Amino acid sequence: MELIKQGAEARIYKAEFGELYFPWDDEKVIVKDRIPKRYRIEEIDRKLRKERTVREARILHRAKEAGVNCPYVYEVDTLNMRIVMEFINGKRMKELLEEVPMDERLSLCREIGRQIGRLHEAGLMHGDLTTSNMILRGEKVYLIDFGLADFDPTLEAQGVDLHLLRRAMESTHYTWFERGFKAVLEGYAEVRGEEARREIEAKIDEIESRGRYRERSWVG
Repeated sequence: MELIKQGAEARIYKAEFGELYFPWDDEKVIVKDRIPKRYRIEEIDRKLRKERTVREARILHRAKEAGVNCPYVYEVDTLNMRIVMEFINGKRMKELLEEVPMDERLSLCREIGRQIGRLHEAGLMHGDLTTSNMILRGEKVYLIDFGLADFDPTLEAQGVDLHLLRRAMESTHYTWFERGFKAVLEGYAEVRGEEARREIEAKIDEIESRGRYRERSWVG
């Protein structure tokens, strides 16, 4: 297995399907191991890691059922706190969106919005929506890295999801993020309707205004 990402909560490996199971056409998988935390009591640590491992797998399964492009889960190992899932081989959206013409960028952003719309329609929130956690494989945009995802159908959670995406796009794609985020909301509305779009836009504005109020209070 090849370590491809070391995070605070987990190690991410890429492996051949045959390394874990049986040979299958050079198929590759992602192996996510949740890391033990030494500062926690061992029993509590195992309980938390098991809960988070199972929750992530269930969310991926629910998202897939709802039509969201995301990895298939092959195995959930609650003894070693491990998820084995499909490897999405494609181009990361963070780089791709800077390479293609504007009309293609906006088309991809609308598809991002449709994927998020399906996720939210299923009562799920991603928790870490950035273009780094989106991959284009073929003509499909995939959402990946559901480590912070949760079962939460509230408008507040959905607003936070999209607020974080807007902030991430502003940071990474700052020269055109406003047009891009507008396209995201257009795709979102195609799935959830114009009323849901108006509600989510109002919630995003509210969340941003709360942040500005806290900044002013801190400065004051």
